[in-house]
Amino acid sequence: MATNHDFDGAVAAGIISADTAAALQAHFNAAAAPMVDEEQFRLVTSFNDIFVSIAAILFLTGCAWAGGSVAPWLGAALVTAASWGMAEFFTAKRRMALPSILLLIAFVFGLFATALTLLVPAGHIDDTDRTSMLLAALASAIAGGGAWLHWRRFHVPITVAAGVAALTGMVSGLLVAALPDLQLHLLPIMLVAGLLIFGLAMRWDMADRTRTTRRSDVAFWLHLLAAPLIVHPIFALLGLTNGVASPVLAGGVILIYLALGAIALIIDRRALMVSALAYVLAAMGALFEKFGAISLSIAITALVIGSALLLLSAFWHNARAALLRHLPEGLQARLPMI
Repeated sequence: MATNHDFDGAVAAGIISADTAAALQAHFNAAAAPMVDEEQFRLVTSFNDIFVSIAAILFLTGCAWAGGSVAPWLGAALVTAASWGMAEFFTAKRRMALPSILLLIAFVFGLFATALTLLVPAGHIDDTDRTSMLLAALASAIAGGGAWLHWRRFHVPITVAAGVAALTGMVSGLLVAALPDLQLHLLPIMLVAGLLIFGLAMRWDMADRTRTTRRSDVAFWLHLLAAPLIVHPIFALLGLTNGVASPVLAGGVILIYLALGAIALIIDRRALMVSALAYVLAAMGALFEKFGAISLSIAITALVIGSALLLLSAFWHNARAALLRHLPEGLQARLPMI
């Protein structure tokens, strides 16, 4: 499907007039409206995307290995430079989705690793040492700055999430360096960070209710980043990660998952449900074991959760419409269209 960038390029090239471009955009947007709830995003347009991605991974691996044999920072620097160089062709000119995502991730991580190995040659980050945490925060800040430059040049949707992740690491490093006792409260900090990123994702989402522009893709990756930061602390604070799952705890986990499912329906994003799925599976499995179905606990859990998710997927639009009817009209007007 043609994008706004394609229409702008056609107008600039004199192929169509601005009025014709606007009419075509309106037509395509209207045709795409019924698909809003499908949460689409472009990942692979042809098998060539996969072919190029495999080749890029092999090339970057060679860069990291060869450079790293000389010095750790050199391997990371080669990955960073090669990622940007390949993006100039495969992202800026060819506009290939999957290679662009992989090259962006390699660039940001490569830049972070380059800065970290130069600032901390030993490569060991001691979370009890303030200087070490400050240097790690500085490396994260450099990676965030690189993500911003990458966004200004290529506008790959995942770049915003990568930059936010880097800045989250920077802020966490600064907080721990300033207040070492915060290490004992990392889960609440993670939850707050997740909620803030979730709010940022909703700002991008509400700017594109029909999900026809790049803003929707940016929101998708931000939601994907925010979901585990929200879900893991919630279930960890409940004690589910300690390996002990009583029937009461399992029931609480299921109730929380239902609440997350309701939120996912309201905002029309499935990331929260996917991130929480492993915890629900563990809780349900423990619950069935308590009732004596030890040998079949995994099978029964998979059947129950799988059938429930399939039903929800099949009736997602109807369930969402029924749920939104109970929300204030002002809020409905800001959420993605049905």
